[in-house]
Amino acid sequence: MEITCENCQSKLNIPDGKIPPGKTAVLTCPKCKNKISVTARPESPAPETDENGGGIYSEIISGDYDASEKPFDFIEEEGKTALICESDPSVKKVLAETLNLMEYHTKEAENVRDALTKMRYHNFNLVMVNETFDSPNPDLNGILAYLERMPMSTRRDIFVVLISSRFRTMDNMMAFNKSVNLILNVTNIGDTEKILKRSITENDLFYRVYKETMREMGRI
Repeated sequence: MEITCENCQSKLNIPDGKIPPGKTAVLTCPKCKNKISVTARPESPAPETDENGGGIYSEIISGDYDASEKPFDFIEEEGKTALICESDPSVKKVLAETLNLMEYHTKEAENVRDALTKMRYHNFNLVMVNETFDSPNPDLNGILAYLERMPMSTRRDIFVVLISSRFRTMDNMMAFNKSVNLILNVTNIGDTEKILKRSITENDLFYRVYKETMREMGRI
């Protein structure tokens, strides 16, 4: 997670999992020595049913294996994959074209059920989800709830982009609050490629250092 010192505006990176969910830690800014209070987002229990009471989570997670539902038959070893969860056809078209230029193999989800089925059988490198995708309430997004419950060892390898009309692009504090890697405001869809490349590069650099440190400590 990335936090900003309110006193000197320095940015600090804290490894995910460093602060237990729901707990608060007081950190000292290395630049100005200001005390910063950080509260880790509490773990959210997964909904047992979807908004229509269909039991979507338990049905998909515990369902029988069906190879026909796999999103990809074959992807080369270095191939990158992305899942688009967007209802607006014009926005979805821009996202698909952008990801194609960035050499991603993409799949588009029709609804939450379809998205979770695809994620059950494949760990996507990138997931782009509109906050109101298949839900009238942006704070009850089924895909984000599913991602929050993933083991951190799996979740940290997925770059999640929240497409929003409420929050500004690259709002790091709100991204932390929503447990995503990047906020992309719909007004900046035309700049998706530039924003994605910058944000993914920064994320990869952070986790490269994090993983090297963890290896040195014998944690992985």
